[in-house]
Amino acid sequence: MSAVAAKYNEFKNLGVELLSMSVDSVFVHKMWNENEISKMVEGGVPYPMMSDGGGKVGTVYGVYDENAGVETRGRFIIDPDGIVQGYEVLTPPVGRNVSETIRQVQAFQLVRNSKGTEATPSGWKPGKMTLKPGPDLVGNVWKVWKVTDED
Repeated sequence: MSAVAAKYNEFKNLGVELLSMSVDSVFVHKMWNENEISKMVEGGVPYPMMSDGGGKVGTVYGVYDENAGVETRGRFIIDPDGIVQGYEVLTPPVGRNVSETIRQVQAFQLVRNSKGTEATPSGWKPGKMTLKPGPDLVGNVWKVWKVTDED
């Protein structure tokens, strides 16, 4: 949460809206933001922290554990049409990579803006070559992209 808050401006510059949600109450969120996150990131979390008491939203996204009454940490990239384009769900001991989320948002935006005329290969970063999907690319990706291009 603090790593996402620290990169809030990068997300904002991409036109991304951020929301966080858990089964905790808004009072717990307030206490956590004021006593923990604001000590790691100046100003704390700059985007809405919402409560999903009862896990209704978490159930829709498949992250709510009804027996434990908690939601597994998940990250969902939802496009302007409301379609989930990507998601990542990790067990609590493993943290997410916020820079990877930003890279994925950039890739999804490039593909969306190209109206499907471009695709991004593994490890793509802004400025790197893209693939041009179509019958001519089938069986020929190896001619235009190498595994070593990922780095």
